Amino acid sequence: MDDTELRDHARQMLLAISSDLGTPQSDIEQDAKSKGLGERGEGESAAETHAEARLLSGYTVVQLVSEYRALRASVLTLWAASMRDDQPTDMNDVTRFNESIDQALAESIARYETMVKQSQNMFLAILGHDLRNPLGTVVTGSSYIMQSNDIPPKYVLVATRMFNSGKRMSKLINDLIDFTRTHLGPGIPIRVKQGSLVALCDEVVNELRTYHPEKLIELQAPPQLDAIFDEARIAQVMSNLIGNALQYGNAEVPVRVHLKAAGDDIVITVNNHGAPVAPDKLGAIFDPMVRIAANASSDYTERTSLGIGLFISREIVHGHGGHLRVASDEVDGTTFTLTMPRLPAGFQSADAAAAAAR
Repeated sequence: MDDTELRDHARQMLLAISSDLGTPQSDIEQDAKSKGLGERGEGESAAETHAEARLLSGYTVVQLVSEYRALRASVLTLWAASMRDDQPTDMNDVTRFNESIDQALAESIARYETMVKQSQNMFLAILGHDLRNPLGTVVTGSSYIMQSNDIPPKYVLVATRMFNSGKRMSKLINDLIDFTRTHLGPGIPIRVKQGSLVALCDEVVNELRTYHPEKLIELQAPPQLDAIFDEARIAQVMSNLIGNALQYGNAEVPVRVHLKAAGDDIVITVNNHGAPVAPDKLGAIFDPMVRIAANASSDYTERTSLGIGLFISREIVHGHGGHLRVASDEVDGTTFTLTMPRLPAGFQSADAAAAAAR
């Protein structure tokens, strides 16, 4: 970098620092600033503007930090050289100067990191969208081959494997798109309507029984239990929760799915009896890219995943006005509990709507 590039934002930042040095500061305010809790002015700071310009120019975060190091060293060197015996430097000013540099550095790094994350999420969202069409062609083409009666069985077998792999890839892509939606602002879209939770749970359980005939899944549910919810999204949640239970549970003990009504709420539990989750890891279990345990069943065909299924499930449940929790111990195993209202906020049942109309 030449002198002009180095100095392009230094003036604005030094003016902001000079203004800060000229502003009275109490001990309480100094303590708050040292913790990153100092008051901020309106609009973008010079440090944030600087970080944004540097990122758009292709600078790395190491280069960004090195600029502040050079700026601090330059000012302190000039300051020391200008000292005279009749005008001793107030060490409080030096301390305030270093505090201001640290504050500007923190603001720059925070803005830089935010913009990097936004660009990464945008890239992932575009990638996921662009992969959908070619993958759909592969799945559709392999499906046609599977249904053909005039080709050798070995080709049908290959087409079946392509179809199953394509469906798994499609699930990964959908998870990736949902993940980026939660980080780009709009969140996961929820489209609710009245439906049967019993029928939905039964359908998901039967699909997983077909896909994993060697696994045991038990479903306990009342004859009928209706609610207003997004069928596709809750099916996604159930598939993720039961899939995790199959992956980390003991193959000799069935995965138990229990559906019931609790007042105005719906409660769904999914239990398995594999190795319990360590207490210190329970708090992070819904964080993206976190695995439940390291000793997952080695014969589980979908053990390779992005590690965002539980995160997406929690976001979907939150979108329904509910919550998703987990408990795990040696005696009761690992249990995920989904609780959500039968009637989401802002919706009325048919009886309530009729009564309001009267």
